[in-house]
Amino acid sequence: MTAWIKHLSLRRVRAMGIATLALVLLGWCAMLTACASLPAEVERPVSVARTDVDHTRLAALAAEAVPADASRRSGLRLLPAGDQAFEARIALAHAAERSIDVQYYQIADDASGREFLAALCEAAGRGVRVRVLVDDLQAAGQDALLAGFAARPNVELRLFNPLPVREGSVGGRVLFSAHEFSRINRRMHNKLFIADSSFAIIGGRNIGDDYFGRSGPVNFIDMDVLSAGPVVHELAAVFDAYWNSRHAYPIEALASPTATPATGRRNFDDHVRAAGATGRRPVTARDPLDQSSVGDQLAAGHVALHPAAVRVLADPPRKIDEDTAAQADGPVMEGQLALMQAAHSDVLIASPYFVPGRRTLDVLQRATGEQVRVSLITNSLATTDEPLAHFGYARYRTALLDMGVALYELMPDDGDAHEAADGPRGSLGRLHAKLAVVDGRWLSIGSMNMDRRSAHSNTEMGLVVDSAELAGQVASLLQRDHQAQSYQVRSLGAGNRLQWVSQGGAQEIVHQAEPSLTWGTRLRLSLLSRLIDEEFL
Repeated sequence: MTAWIKHLSLRRVRAMGIATLALVLLGWCAMLTACASLPAEVERPVSVARTDVDHTRLAALAAEAVPADASRRSGLRLLPAGDQAFEARIALAHAAERSIDVQYYQIADDASGREFLAALCEAAGRGVRVRVLVDDLQAAGQDALLAGFAARPNVELRLFNPLPVREGSVGGRVLFSAHEFSRINRRMHNKLFIADSSFAIIGGRNIGDDYFGRSGPVNFIDMDVLSAGPVVHELAAVFDAYWNSRHAYPIEALASPTATPATGRRNFDDHVRAAGATGRRPVTARDPLDQSSVGDQLAAGHVALHPAAVRVLADPPRKIDEDTAAQADGPVMEGQLALMQAAHSDVLIASPYFVPGRRTLDVLQRATGEQVRVSLITNSLATTDEPLAHFGYARYRTALLDMGVALYELMPDDGDAHEAADGPRGSLGRLHAKLAVVDGRWLSIGSMNMDRRSAHSNTEMGLVVDSAELAGQVASLLQRDHQAQSYQVRSLGAGNRLQWVSQGGAQEIVHQAEPSLTWGTRLRLSLLSRLIDEEFL
């Protein structure tokens, strides 16, 4: 039992903390006697990305936006502002004529999630084929909603790597599915949206209010990229591999069959209307890069993209099958480390959760030893939504500083709402973007955090982009909006003591102890860290 408790940790689920560990003791006997299971026989009709899109408007706009040259370059633009990132997805859904393919770790049951699903329903009503693939972990309590959505003509929805227990909270479902822990610990963390096999959006955002600047004072700071050209066909092939995987279960095979499709559709419509999720929300005219919205550009008949060579990094769905303890880094982590290892002058990393492990440390050590400037922006204890992951990162701070890495930890805002790269936000912005800029030329963007969970347990995807212009835009946003609003962590050398330094106007403000770390928090995290292996942070 002790070994099992040690591994009771999933991204987000690890936040259950002491309360969940107490529930383990109460539920252990029940789990041994009443183990749920997944259906043995499931029909999964095979389907692939639509190719009959040449005469669609989106295909024509994509072709106009991407130069036709021998280098097979794609076209890309960054989506730093949360409101515009959401609007881009909705605008593409409204413009689609043949197909929409969607793959996310989470589609929240909130205003943004419902508006997003409503836009997909509207597209399906026009005859657009809609395929939605979502990881099952965060879909707790959504079976009826998602089944009602999938009851629409032209809509299919599959849940990836589902938990056998269908009812209850995320924590409860994990608790009572613990007899299959080695499987359910591995999650599909990918984020992808494709319209008419012509435009794709990939990055760090899930679908939910806090990813698009809609959740009041607490929002995630994130980044996506819109793409067209050859890269979209590669991303579509990645989606197809996951969609046709044996780990993707049609919602009909999992949800309770008590309601008819007609009843499910009515319930879904009522749910969406009750949430007021059918109206269009205002979008800022220009984002922090002075770009107009994707919707406005689609309406004007021209989407402005930067040409660039792009490489797709994607973990295969079979990563779910492999033994975490024996597994090497996945292809996405391998690609990220190779990019950093090839650096000649500088590396700038933004990662909300940074638990590097020995291999990443070795890569950074070689880089700094070759006079490469390495900077890391991550969350502080005050801004992280995963304090246990922050505690795992804290173990490496002294080693990182000793090898010459510059560490910046995002500070909480001063309480006044203001405009930032992710759009308007108030008292607490939490870093969620997963970015790296190398030598001012290479940009890495996607779903992967620089931690052991992303390397070994989750499936991830991302892009490596050869573009000094896009790399420069990301570096400028990180340094202007986030590095400048961060504590710089400094080492005092003796006794591994650290300082957290911020700017108060022209004066430095020096903190001799970690901001927001109380003795109670330190004790709680220290105790929990003894129970949870670093592989699961």
